[in-house]
Amino acid sequence: MFSLALDSLPHLRHHRAPTGPYPAGVIEPLADGPANPDGAPAPVRITRAEAAHVAGLARLRFTDDELDELAGQLAAVLDHAADVEALDISDLVARAHPLDLADVTRPDEVRPSLDRDQVLDQAPAAESGRFRVPPILGEAP
Repeated sequence: MFSLALDSLPHLRHHRAPTGPYPAGVIEPLADGPANPDGAPAPVRITRAEAAHVAGLARLRFTDDELDELAGQLAAVLDHAADVEALDISDLVARAHPLDLADVTRPDEVRPSLDRDQVLDQAPAAESGRFRVPPILGEAP
C-alpha cells in the first residue's frame, strides 16, 4: 500500500491533522469556509465506511488501522483533484502532447529491394518461393 505524507506536498498545505472526533488518518475539513485564502474548496472527509466500500469494490481487504490510513489517503487524493479542478484553464489550448510535434515519416516510394532468390538461398529451408519453418503445436505443414 502506498503512503502519502502531506507535509512533503506543499500544494496540500491547507490540510491539518485531525483534532476532533475524526478517526486517525482522516483529514478533517477546516472549520470556516474555504480551506485556504485563494478560495480552493474545503478538504474532503472520507469515512472509514466509505474507505471500506472503495476497498471492497477493488476486492481488497484492510485492517481497521489500514482503513483509517486509506481514508486519509483517499481524502488527500480527492482534495488534490478538487484543487486541480478549481484551476482556471479557460485560456489553455487543448493538446494531445505538450510539445509541438511534426510528422517525421518519409514519403512512401517504391525502391529496389533484395532479390527473393538470393534471400531464399541463404535460408536453412525454402519451399515454393517461401521460407520453410517447422510446424508449431503439432500442426501439419
